[in-house]
Amino acid sequence: MGILQRFSNIMRSNINALLDKAEDPAKMVDQMLLDLRQDLAEVKNETAGVMADARNAKRQLDECDEMISRYDSAARAALKSGNEGDARELLAKKQQYEATRESLAKAYELADANATKMRQLHDKLVGDISGLEARKSAIKAKVAAAKAQEHVNDITSGGDKARSSMEAFDRMEAKADRMLDAAEAKADLNSGVNSTEELADKYLKGATSPSVDDEIAKMKAEMGL
Repeated sequence: MGILQRFSNIMRSNINALLDKAEDPAKMVDQMLLDLRQDLAEVKNETAGVMADARNAKRQLDECDEMISRYDSAARAALKSGNEGDARELLAKKQQYEATRESLAKAYELADANATKMRQLHDKLVGDISGLEARKSAIKAKVAAAKAQEHVNDITSGGDKARSSMEAFDRMEAKADRMLDAAEAKADLNSGVNSTEELADKYLKGATSPSVDDEIAKMKAEMGL
C-alpha cells in the first residue's frame, strides 16, 4: 500500500465512532492521541519529502523555461545579426528543451498534487489531535462521573439489602417481644393463683391452731368483748 493510500485511511477515520466503541473512553482517548502523534510524526516526514520533490520538480521546470527563453532570445539575436546558421542551431537546442519541458511539467503536476494531498492529511491530523486534546479533559471527567455513579448505585443496592435485613431483624425482635409479654402475663396469672392459695392456707391453718384460739380469747377478755 502506498504512503498516500495508507495515510488517506487515517484521514478517513472517524474518531467519534472509535470512541463510541471503546470500553473505556478515557484510556481510548489517551491511546488514540498517542497513535495520532506517531502518525503525525510519520506524516510530517513523508509530507516534507513529497513537498521537497514538488519543489525540485518546479525548479527543474522553471530552469527549463529559462533555457527555452534563453535560446529563443539568442536565435532571434542571431537572425537579427544575419547569422541564420547559428539561429538554426539555437532553435534546435530550444526544441530539445521544449520536448523535455512536457515531461517536466507532468512530473511537477503529479508531485504538486501529491504534496497538496499530504499537506491536507497533515493538517487534518494536526486538527484531530488539537480537537482531542481540547476534549480529553471533558471525556475523562464524564467517564469519572459515570464510574462514580456506578459505585453509588452499587452502594445503594447494598443499602437496600441492608434495609431488608434490618426489617427481618425488626420482625424477629417484635416476635420475641410478643413471646416475652405472653410469658410475663402467664407468670402474673400464676402469681395471682398462688398468692390466693397461700392466703387461704394462712387463715385455714391459723383458724385451727390452738395458740391462735387462746390469743383470740385473751384479746376479747382484755377488750371486754
